[in-house]
Amino acid sequence: MSVNRVTTRTVPEELEGARTPLRGRDAELAFIEARLDALDRGEGGIIRVEGPVGIGRSRILVEAAAAARRRGTRVFEGTADPDEHFVPLGPFLDGVLGGNEPLSGVVRLRDLATTPGQRFWLLQELGDRLRETVRNGPLLVVLDDLQWCDDLTLLTFHTLAAGLSSHAILWLVAVRGGNVPSGVRTTLDRIRQAGAHELALGALGDRATAQITEDVLGAAPDPDVLSVARRAEGVPQLLVELLGSWRADGAVTIENGMAGLSAGPPTPRVLPSVERRLDQLSAEARELVRTAAGVGGPVTVGQLAELLGRSPAVLVTALQESLDADLLAESGDRLAFRHDLIREAVGAGLPLPLQAAEPPWGSAASSVERPGPSAGTAGRDAAEADRLRAEAAELVSTAPGPAAERSLKALELTSADAPERPRVIAETIPLLWQTGRAAQARELGAAALAAGGLGPEDEALIRLALARLAVQFDFSEAVRQARAGAELPGISATARGRLLAMLAVGLSMSGEHAAAEQVAAEAWETAAAAGDRTAEATLTTVRSAVSFHRMDLTEAFRQAERSAALADALGVSTSLWVPEALWHALLSNTTGRTAEALAVAEEGIRITREQGRTAATRMWLMTRTRVLLETGRLSDARADAEAASPATGDPGPGNLADVTLRYVMLRVALHTDDRQTAEAYAAEARRMRSDGAPVVRHFGTWMLALMADFADRPDRAMAELDEVMTSPAADRPAYAGLIDPADAPVLVRMALRAGRHERAAQAVALAEKRAVLNPGFAFLAATAAHARGLLDNDLAPLVRAVRLYEDCPRVLARASALEDAGRKLATTRRSEAVPYFETALALYARSGAVRDVARVRRRLRAAGVRRRPSAAGLSDAWPELTAAELRVVRPVARGLTNQQVAEHLSLSPHTVSSHLRRAFTKLDVTSRAGLTRLVKHRDSGE
Repeated sequence: MSVNRVTTRTVPEELEGARTPLRGRDAELAFIEARLDALDRGEGGIIRVEGPVGIGRSRILVEAAAAARRRGTRVFEGTADPDEHFVPLGPFLDGVLGGNEPLSGVVRLRDLATTPGQRFWLLQELGDRLRETVRNGPLLVVLDDLQWCDDLTLLTFHTLAAGLSSHAILWLVAVRGGNVPSGVRTTLDRIRQAGAHELALGALGDRATAQITEDVLGAAPDPDVLSVARRAEGVPQLLVELLGSWRADGAVTIENGMAGLSAGPPTPRVLPSVERRLDQLSAEARELVRTAAGVGGPVTVGQLAELLGRSPAVLVTALQESLDADLLAESGDRLAFRHDLIREAVGAGLPLPLQAAEPPWGSAASSVERPGPSAGTAGRDAAEADRLRAEAAELVSTAPGPAAERSLKALELTSADAPERPRVIAETIPLLWQTGRAAQARELGAAALAAGGLGPEDEALIRLALARLAVQFDFSEAVRQARAGAELPGISATARGRLLAMLAVGLSMSGEHAAAEQVAAEAWETAAAAGDRTAEATLTTVRSAVSFHRMDLTEAFRQAERSAALADALGVSTSLWVPEALWHALLSNTTGRTAEALAVAEEGIRITREQGRTAATRMWLMTRTRVLLETGRLSDARADAEAASPATGDPGPGNLADVTLRYVMLRVALHTDDRQTAEAYAAEARRMRSDGAPVVRHFGTWMLALMADFADRPDRAMAELDEVMTSPAADRPAYAGLIDPADAPVLVRMALRAGRHERAAQAVALAEKRAVLNPGFAFLAATAAHARGLLDNDLAPLVRAVRLYEDCPRVLARASALEDAGRKLATTRRSEAVPYFETALALYARSGAVRDVARVRRRLRAAGVRRRPSAAGLSDAWPELTAAELRVVRPVARGLTNQQVAEHLSLSPHTVSSHLRRAFTKLDVTSRAGLTRLVKHRDSGE
């Protein structure tokens, strides 16, 4: 699509500085007033105003904003501009950051908007700011000319509208009727499904036409004037401009309070709105429109091409501009002007000899030989496309965003029948995915496959790109695309090796371990024959996962380190699975090397954010949520999970999110005794139980078991686990259906409470086998000792577990072992149990594990401890806040910005915003100034 689009918004009708009254829209204004009444009651929603150019969409928005302001409602107004179509989030930012009362944190938001790789954080920050704003009263957000909005603005609009639907925010958007870009149409479909109200503006009736005519001319129109005014066909913009031209030309006389025509119907005049649209067209499109006006009636593309001396293919861009500008419209196989007045206005600007020229087709005038298409045009487009592809290849490792834009432009310049077009599509898909446009990437690939006619190699490369994309969202789809591509006949060894490597990755991530190992062996031979180091790096990750499944952790780490080194040497732009180092972090966390995992994850987040790799940043955030959970940083884990939450338009169910952030959010909710959130994620777990990927089903099963245990239903918990425990051994998770080695004591406790001693013994045997096979991992020995102590009701292994956990940063696992050891001691030596309970209590309290804190306090009371134990990490002056929240509150109160706090504490800006938002809610403050006053008050001891 051409970037030379034009602004077509309706300018509010004004004459000599005075705006004319709005006529014929009483029903629409009454509806908006009713929605504003509802907004005052705290009910938000979405209103979509739709209609053709000039019908008065913008005027409706202006009146609605004025009505809201009269009520004291805060209003943000933004308008999309086609000349800035590629300025990400421009219309939205102009609305919320402009005016007399911009959204708080203007500098911070503008910095995020203009800094590469910060779009994801910007979306999160905007949501936080809007929530903060609406706490002080209802809000109207107005967005005009939605059809010109960039993809990020569209994503932000429907994501925030959905995410903030429970808040008192009314979203009022206007969009041109008829054909709109596919992304806009998708957004409109989504808000319709979300319950948006629709106002379709039609043509004005005779009464409104007569009223506007009287407003403009200063007197009631006589029948002749009204008859000519009806030529505007109820389009207010054309009507006002037509009447204004008559008055300016002196073509109207007023006698006896009636406006009449002085000398018959006026001649056509250039109309301001039409002239603006013409001026904003490219030279080629302007020539095409004027040529069509010279013809007079409907015209085919072939006829225009003949008159202009060009091939129809060359006119495609100019034609699209003309249609986008709403000057021309398609009428069957011909083009016609959108309105007769538009055709006349364009014609009025032509030289006089051409204004009446309508050469009959087939006449000598129409068959005069004209020069053919300008030589070399197609060649120039192909050369430009090649140049853009080369630039994209150079930029991909350091600036994937600009690389994606160049690749898209190259695709636009590549004709549909060009042999290289499928390769350009295959190059563009990963760039779009990496920069956060996965839905657009999938749509591009799916359309290419659906169109057919692809050669095997081209189809293979497109399926490889789609498999890479699907890994984050749908493990089964990744397997399907990679397998279909690898089975194509006659493809190159490199393509087949990479497809098999992606198939092995997909199978491994799905939990189909035996199949993954088998495919990886075949892929290794193919990649080695092709000398493909990129496939080798990916397959080395699969080998590591296979070793992990076999409980050979030394080999798993060796292969993971080799894979990460290979990927690092090759460069991120060549990686099939971005990023290979992510597996190393997950492996480190699962084996108790949590500090190392956290360091790797934070470095991954930093690098990918700097590079603008939105997809990779989200994957790293998902990984870090798991690490933060196990280290007992529950508030930080929840903040990361919220930051990485799947966007509304993401393709697929979000399998990677299933096994990271959704699992984490359930665990956090259980530890913090947040039943409502836990039940919401239990619903997600039930959906996961029916997923095509075994690993997702296993995660869902364990989540439901935890939820049942939370509800004090150990029998139900064990019933949930039965299917996993009896699944084929080849594809059973390495830890017998559990997510993490530290879950073994949890399972033993569940099984014993349910009277399932054999199941508890099975879990202990597996934990001990894992520890014996990997003697260098103290964490594994600790989990095995903990599980054994519970099974045998034996203090010695429980105390051994406590000792082994001392040097491990797994805070929650250590606290659990301390609690269990204390519980055993309390049966015979209550005084000796107290230090264990108090240490466990301090660890739980520091983590913000409210439910666990309450349980341990009950144990302390049962042990005879009546004093309130100290809780390390908490301040008596701030009982409402967790340690993580207090850590953010203090520097904010000193005047630091969110960005400065994030840098000082090595957190993401969104994590800071999340902690601050929760602190504001808990402390019942609504501003930084209020927070600063409260901090000074409490710290002074007053």
